[in-house]
Amino acid sequence: MASNVPAPQPPTPAAPAGFTSAASLEKALSRTYVADSRTALSAWLALELARPLLLEGPAGVGKTDLARALAETLGRPLVRLQCYEGLDEAKALYEWDYAKQMLYTQLLRDSVSAQTSGAESIVDAVDRLAGAESAFFGKRFLIARPLLQVIESPTPAVLLVDEVDRADPEFEAFLLEILAENQVTIPELGTLKAAHPPLVILTTNATRDMTDALRRRCLHAFLDYPPPSREIAILELRVPGIAKDLAEALVRFVHDVRGLELRKAPSIAETIDWARALILLGASALEKELVSSTLGALVKHEEDRRKVEASLAKLL
Repeated sequence: MASNVPAPQPPTPAAPAGFTSAASLEKALSRTYVADSRTALSAWLALELARPLLLEGPAGVGKTDLARALAETLGRPLVRLQCYEGLDEAKALYEWDYAKQMLYTQLLRDSVSAQTSGAESIVDAVDRLAGAESAFFGKRFLIARPLLQVIESPTPAVLLVDEVDRADPEFEAFLLEILAENQVTIPELGTLKAAHPPLVILTTNATRDMTDALRRRCLHAFLDYPPPSREIAILELRVPGIAKDLAEALVRFVHDVRGLELRKAPSIAETIDWARALILLGASALEKELVSSTLGALVKHEEDRRKVEASLAKLL
């Protein structure tokens, strides 16, 4: 006897990312981002497996820039959700345009009056309007926030959930549906599934630990301060025209500064800013007076500046 139960269907494969290997993705990224092989492999696996990628590491090591570079390399729009304490679904997923709803209510006042004309009681009037109330909670009144934007995107997108550790732990639970199912649920509309699952990149500066539930749904990559050879390559990419000798001296100096007990170690972004400042001032080498006068581009606390200035003879 034939069964009416449909045969299980194989999972739908992820859309090809256009890169046959991690090496090919790394090469394509190199136009705008200098990634190490391990990071490039994590990004490639996230694409091929259609899994979110959690980037962890100190502030300023290039986590956000990697998401931007991936979006550019893949030719996808980048949708960014900047996290902060108190972030909720009204700012992350959707909210209703109450002003527009009120305007429509005023415009349709006559229609509402006609529909409730002859009602014998308030209950009767409410019952007559019950079928129309859903009209005021349709998509025309919906304001899409970043999470809903990527779900409704007509093309595959890159969703950057930046500094997720700044949001409350409860917000992580809210994210689990889109991370695991590529869908979101809106009570008034039901569940909306992404026609084109986004590449989701989450970043954390490790100001607090992520929950196991979130980590379990993501691939993981740790981005640390790069070795000098890669930081020189980053400088040459981001600061075109910098002399090789100046780049090498600058990176050696910054590498040694990070070894001091500072309140905040210089990030890659600050290395780039300092390099640009030195070039603007016509520097061809690191001279003590010039270094001392431009430390504000590299270190951002006065106590750190004093420590670096006290060590200049050794650092230079």
